[in-house]
Amino acid sequence: MAGHSAAQRATKWATQPEAEESEMCGLAGEFRFDGQSADIAALARMTSCLVHRGPDGDGLWAHGPVALGHRRLSIIDLSTAGSQPMVDAALGLTVAFNGCIYNFRDLRAELAGKGYTFFSSSDTEVIGKAYAEWGMDCVDHFLGMFAFAILERESGRLVLARDRLGIKPLYLDETGDRIRFASTLPALLAGGGTDTSIDREALAYYMTFHSVVPAPLTILTGVRKLPPATIRVIEPDGRSTERVYWSPDFSRDDEYAGFDERDWQDAVIQSLRTAVERRMVADVPVGVLLSGGIDSSLVVALLAEAGQTDLRTFSIGFESAGGESGDEFEYSTLVADRFATDHHRITIDSARLLPGIDGAIAAMSEPMVSHDCVAFYLLSEDVSQSVKVVQSGQGADEVLGGYDWYPPLADVPRGDAAEAYARVFFDRRWAAMSSVLSRDWMLGHDAPSEFIARRFAEPGAETSVDAALRNDTTVMLVDDPVKRVDNMTMAWGLEARVPFLDHEFVELVGRIPPHLKLADGGKGVLKAASRGIVPDEIIDRTKGYFPVPAIRQLEGPYLEKVRDALTDPAARARGLFDGAEVERLLASPNETRTTLGSNALWQLGLLELWLQKQGIR
Repeated sequence: MAGHSAAQRATKWATQPEAEESEMCGLAGEFRFDGQSADIAALARMTSCLVHRGPDGDGLWAHGPVALGHRRLSIIDLSTAGSQPMVDAALGLTVAFNGCIYNFRDLRAELAGKGYTFFSSSDTEVIGKAYAEWGMDCVDHFLGMFAFAILERESGRLVLARDRLGIKPLYLDETGDRIRFASTLPALLAGGGTDTSIDREALAYYMTFHSVVPAPLTILTGVRKLPPATIRVIEPDGRSTERVYWSPDFSRDDEYAGFDERDWQDAVIQSLRTAVERRMVADVPVGVLLSGGIDSSLVVALLAEAGQTDLRTFSIGFESAGGESGDEFEYSTLVADRFATDHHRITIDSARLLPGIDGAIAAMSEPMVSHDCVAFYLLSEDVSQSVKVVQSGQGADEVLGGYDWYPPLADVPRGDAAEAYARVFFDRRWAAMSSVLSRDWMLGHDAPSEFIARRFAEPGAETSVDAALRNDTTVMLVDDPVKRVDNMTMAWGLEARVPFLDHEFVELVGRIPPHLKLADGGKGVLKAASRGIVPDEIIDRTKGYFPVPAIRQLEGPYLEKVRDALTDPAARARGLFDGAEVERLLASPNETRTTLGSNALWQLGLLELWLQKQGIR
């Protein structure tokens, strides 16, 4: 590769940006194996539960044992030609799709060259044609975020798939007679007949991984989720197979053996520039959720550089509590001024925050303990009044080593990585679990540690830091920050795009030596690459978090909300938590913190608040 710049050597990661007709929305379906027709009434209930994800239109399609439902949020194309479920009569396929295929125009041209003709301008139709041409391998051609269902008319086979990094969700409720699927867990509950008992293994994960329950489990026994980067093929008799079609490699590659620090910086910024440009939108205003940190600030800078017009930025702040500041407006305003955006500083007073907690919990497909959920929910409510599309900086910390639990792993031998990770990351170790969970809900084995041991033992992660980054990118990120952004933005019909989770960007940064990521307090390679693009004050500031002090420091009505949930008759009947521990935490609500500093009482209360909000007794 001598004689070429790092940017030229990184062109394998680049494609040209393009406008698109996006189909952000919600989908649902039922596929029966018992000879009965699909339950249209149940599907209608499921689909109507998704109206917030797709307020611009709806559709139902049924044929014998299968029925598909769809709610549509159209970003550009409002024509009926793009409506779903989409029936391609010539190909014998019916498609329901949630997401956005950023390269669909290139694929459309390629498929047209192979003789396919098109009746719409939507990416949904491209998915169907791509499946007809490449079968299960169609997913390898897609750049984007997606969950889709395709029914083959002739074989009666149903195909479900989810994007590589799990940006778009797909929940499953399967019995011996049928399978139902939907974009949200509450939509499955609306269909009726779901086993809503608590899954003990999932509960152990929830209490260990900051509320993350890795796929395919959810907190409910009767609901599973299709894992990221997975295709599932279901035959008419109920037999099914699954295939994982993508896995990022976090080890060194000979292709980059000659790269020095500057080469990596150039490659990172070029790849991210491409990712941001892919997610640009023609014809409609675009927003950025601007926290004032380096990640979202860099997204703003690259969008402005690429010529995104009518760029609007949005920052949120809360009233201070317990000595903690509730906003970072100083930094977000600095960025907005530098790039001349139409900036909105949204201050949430306590009158909105308390009901906002209820709204955020109702919007959760699974219980998510992060107080960021409430911030994203309230921010999305206001942002959705101005724009339909936003870009967000989610994912940078996981893929580029921005969290403080990575440096302690730097000198840990690879064989000791799982135990070292558990020490710095787990909310509580297994020995302490029995002091929180009641005896009836304890597993007989340490499932969380076993899960991490299996994940860390897999090939494709060279060092202990690599193993942790891979785990966080493919598991923890998917079912915490990514799910949070999807749930909270889609609660208001807002499409969120996450350029740091462009799969080609993730593939590239997985190859970067860990010491370059851990440099400069974390994300060192990104910080260095950002010099001259974003203000130095943003790069050199102390790492911030989305602050919601009233939840971190529980008092007044917020504490009473948690107390009411944990002492509700439904909670007492369920008996998930040790009664003495609950009383201790309620007596000193802000004293006990998890390993990473979360409020332990909020973790318990949030689970009960969510279960009760879903009507689960």
